[in-house]
Amino acid sequence: MDVRTEAGTEVGTTVRTAVRTEDDGAAVTFEAAGVQLLRYVYPGDPEPAESPKPYIHPLRTLAGDVVTAYRPHDHRWHKGLQLTASYLSGENFWGGGSYVRELGRYADVDNHGSIRHDAFEAVGDGRVDERLSWLSRAGEPWLTERRRITAAVLGDDVWELVWSTELTALRGEPLRFGSPTTQGRPLAGYSGLVWRGPRSFTDGEVIGPDGGGEELMGRPGPWLAFCGVHDEVDRSSTVVMESPEAGSGPRTHWFVRSSTYPVLNPSWAFHEEFALARGEQLTRRYRITVADGAWDAARITDHLERHPF
Repeated sequence: MDVRTEAGTEVGTTVRTAVRTEDDGAAVTFEAAGVQLLRYVYPGDPEPAESPKPYIHPLRTLAGDVVTAYRPHDHRWHKGLQLTASYLSGENFWGGGSYVRELGRYADVDNHGSIRHDAFEAVGDGRVDERLSWLSRAGEPWLTERRRITAAVLGDDVWELVWSTELTALRGEPLRFGSPTTQGRPLAGYSGLVWRGPRSFTDGEVIGPDGGGEELMGRPGPWLAFCGVHDEVDRSSTVVMESPEAGSGPRTHWFVRSSTYPVLNPSWAFHEEFALARGEQLTRRYRITVADGAWDAARITDHLERHPF
């Protein structure tokens, strides 16, 4: 399939630059202003232990700088920007080892689920609408998902990506969503939409609306930002993630690291498990702002106020 579209929209007095969308049968690319903003790889990667699923990589600024990492040597299952569940009724849809409470450590367990692309309902106008299935290790469909990813350019140095998801439980017994922290591992509550930054962003600056740094781990909040420096070029970039308290499901708490590797994740199951019975839905809507340069808290706040989500 080869779908190519181009669209520009006007919001108030701001004209948004056209975003061109193309599906080559293996990935959907979004381009604007001569830059490939993102590549959405929907077949996923085939390695079972990495929990195959669609992901976005590379994710770029309007200056063309890459702000995601792919299969870093420390965690091969970290792939750009992807929706995951680190613990789902005893199975691992995230990849890598699973934290086993009885052992008190991570272990290699043959329990990796996968997320399968089923079909696109729409590709174009800076948008992808998709249907997916979450499959257990045994191939049993546990969840269906409807996903929408959109991109819009907001200025010469900033654009935004919105990721919306609606998960519907299919399993006869309730599905339990958790994380390594709910299984006993402190400060490892990752689950949900996860951004892994490039290695050069290690020790970058974490910025929140009420402070900064890794002490924001496990705390709630409407947004969190990460500012890092690129190798090879004399530039910095800022990534802002938002997860407003809307839709269904539990409250968001942030999983964030900088000193070991750069990661942001508005976790849906950091401290406590939650369950979805058959037919029940979990909905989430996230926004990722990708900006050229090192933005401080004041500039981030001003931008978010001028572009409400």
